[in-house]
Amino acid sequence: MPRETAWRWRLAAAAFAFWATMLGTTLPTPLYGLYTQRLGLSTLAQTTVFAAYAVGVVAALVAAGQASDRFGRRPVLAVGLAFAAASAVVFLLPLSLPGLLTGRVLSGVSAGLFTGAATALVSELAPPRSARTASLVATAANTGGLGSGPLLAGAVAQLGWAPLVVPYAAHLALLVLAGAALLVAGETVRAPQAERPPWRPLRPSVPAAARSAFVPAAVSGFAGFACLGLYSAAEPRVLRQLLDVSAPLAAGAVAALIFAASVLGQVATARRAPARVLPAGCAVLLVGTALLATSLELASLPLLLLATVVLGAAQGACFRAGVAEVGAASPPQRRAEVVSTLFVVLYVAISVPVVGVGALADAAGLRVAVLALAGVAGALAAVALVLLVRRRTA
Repeated sequence: MPRETAWRWRLAAAAFAFWATMLGTTLPTPLYGLYTQRLGLSTLAQTTVFAAYAVGVVAALVAAGQASDRFGRRPVLAVGLAFAAASAVVFLLPLSLPGLLTGRVLSGVSAGLFTGAATALVSELAPPRSARTASLVATAANTGGLGSGPLLAGAVAQLGWAPLVVPYAAHLALLVLAGAALLVAGETVRAPQAERPPWRPLRPSVPAAARSAFVPAAVSGFAGFACLGLYSAAEPRVLRQLLDVSAPLAAGAVAALIFAASVLGQVATARRAPARVLPAGCAVLLVGTALLATSLELASLPLLLLATVVLGAAQGACFRAGVAEVGAASPPQRRAEVVSTLFVVLYVAISVPVVGVGALADAAGLRVAVLALAGVAGALAAVALVLLVRRRTA
């Protein structure tokens, strides 16, 4: 096979493995209604099940965020596939709340192992002249996988094909293909073991030189990822209780829509300077949270869909620009550590606020809880915008 063609096949194989693994992390989203019916879950219990995923992600990022630099990309990704398969198997066991929590934690560990190592593998497989393409492929594989999970599970549930079995069995089949794809992708870490950096758990920290870039990126990212968490954890219940839309496919499609919009937001701003994108993204986040609140007040599905697109695009733009800003501002020898610290903040954002939504929903009602989260996310976006304007003025 010509060398020019070979790297493209290897990159496509790595991207497929990335996509297939991330798909499994959002499979339960349109199925939460079924789990609630079978187990009688409260809103707090449902959002806690979702948040267990972030516990696994953060644990994997802290414990093994640098492992692929030491041991190689493929070994770490193979372990990630094993955790993803274990998660699917747990979901196929007899239904119970501890089983759901365990499955979500295992899924989170798989995502935490894949996020850094697979992004690095995809980036390293492309020649330098195609670095931008490789970055977009990694983004599309990651976020595209997150959006594909709800669509797959929602379609299966809509058709009535054993919705609590078929999605996870299909995911296991995809993971087998992903394992074969990793063999095709090959390894990119080839330095002798003695020359590789020592493995150590991540110690989240931000050097003084990077703080002026880190704080607004973390605040805006927190707002955007909190909205992603809302759509992933509580959106089916919002559709059913507040908008009278109960079709599983509709729940899956709306969840997929915010991830698709996120990809579009990242791609659309890929050629623009992060310093310009981040303030604009914060402003659009403010608009999106206002649209979300208005859609609930008016019980309007079209307005909710518009809010979903706006929030997704703003989150994607802020995420891409924030990571780029933080990476550029960090000392080279600490860049991976600082970016990983940012990811820890973002995954806390995707979990803790939605648990608060669950607790508030049980106490004061779902509408109040979602409006509260929209208000908090909007306030954070405004704070980040003020920080960015002051930084630029200074």
